[in-house]
Order: sequence, then C-alpha cells, then structure tokens
Amino acid sequence: MYSDNGKFLIYTSRFLSQGNRLRVVGSAVAKVAKALSLSVEVASTKKILSVYVYYRNENGEEIPVYCDWGKNWGEEDVYKAIRNMMFVLSFHPEHTNLQGIRKEMCVSA
Repeated sequence: MYSDNGKFLIYTSRFLSQGNRLRVVGSAVAKVAKALSLSVEVASTKKILSVYVYYRNENGEEIPVYCDWGKNWGEEDVYKAIRNMMFVLSFHPEHTNLQGIRKEMCVSA
C-alpha cells in the first residue's frame, strides 16, 4: 500500500528520450520528498510526451504538481515550483499530513 504521507510519482514518456530532464526533475523531486518524508517512484508510460510529477496521497488519489512540457528549467526552479504546489496542498483539509512543508519553507526562507 502507500506510506502514511503518500509519495511522488514521476512519469516519463516511453517514446521520447528524456534522460537529462528526468535527472533535473528527479533531483528536484527528491529534495522535496526528503523534506516531507515521502518516497519517489519513476514510471514510463505511452500516454505522455513530457515529464510529469504527481503526488499520490494516502488514499491513492494522484494530484498533478508539475509538468515539464516546454520548460528547460534548472533544478532549483523545478524544486521551487513543486515545493510551492505542495505548500498550497498542505492547507487543504484532506492533506494535513503535508504541513511539514510549511516548516521546511520557513527554515529555508
């Protein structure tokens, strides 16, 4: 099943080589995952053409938090985008387990 907090899912395309983008996005996701004690899973699929990141909550619901389509951002920019999405999610009553991101953002600010 899922951990108490859920996990990040990174989806990549089976059709396109995305090694460099996956390294950048994966590294950024790993930093956010560490701050929230979440695991990270990478999977490839035929349904997409870019790198996508989802947060899978403890109920198995997948919530999109980042799409790399048309971006050539560095790791820090990707990290900030994902961190900010998780910060917003942490205020939703169904995602109180993400409140740790608020503390992390206060420390890193």
